[in-house]
Amino acid sequence: MMTARENKLVEKNMTKFPKISAVIPARNEEQNLPFVLPKIPSMVSELLLVDGLSSDRTNEVARELRPDIEIVKQTGRGKGNALRCGFQKATGDIIVMIDADGSMDPAEIPGLIEPLLHGYDVVKGSRFLPGGGTADMEQHRKFGNKVFLLLVNLLFKGKYSDLCYGYMAFKKDVLGKMELVSDGFEIETELNVKVLKAGLKVKEVPSFEKKRLSGCGSLRAFQDGRRIVGTIFRLRFSRQ
Repeated sequence: MMTARENKLVEKNMTKFPKISAVIPARNEEQNLPFVLPKIPSMVSELLLVDGLSSDRTNEVARELRPDIEIVKQTGRGKGNALRCGFQKATGDIIVMIDADGSMDPAEIPGLIEPLLHGYDVVKGSRFLPGGGTADMEQHRKFGNKVFLLLVNLLFKGKYSDLCYGYMAFKKDVLGKMELVSDGFEIETELNVKVLKAGLKVKEVPSFEKKRLSGCGSLRAFQDGRRIVGTIFRLRFSRQ
């Protein structure tokens, strides 16, 4: 059943409500998927779980929870590679990126979709807008995010309030304007910078990031931070 907000979105766009695909990178997330997949709103008609060579029952649990889910095998390593694999398989008019660890609330998806129905090309969640927040960010990561954010806004004339956060939705056709190449967590920075370079219409909406429910994430703050800085400067001096 659709929520009241979803019904309202459909009613306001009766001519052609877009097909929405959710791309969910996952590696050993069997314990977290029960708190994510059943909560994906019904407005999302295509679920793509990109499996990063899980050694637990991630794939089996995903199929038990959502028999309609499509399991995409990752071709390489890293979150960026997983997302790019998912983007290639997605058939929706709109693509939503959401993590499998329970940190991103699926109930926020309609809020990411709505601006796309009113002329925006990309909508990104922000933990630092009023109404947003985070329960999963140590001080050194907050400092790093501020530094990266300052660099991007200065070098690419952006107005972002958040950078290293991957809860986003965008029209699929914008992928043709951004040749994404990142394999790791720097994919989020690459995507956000290329949005600015392509002159796309982008909107930020508040989002609250919860702690990962179970298990350990693969983010390594200092190593991934170096990759993010390298990505920023590579994009500053490249034509892509």
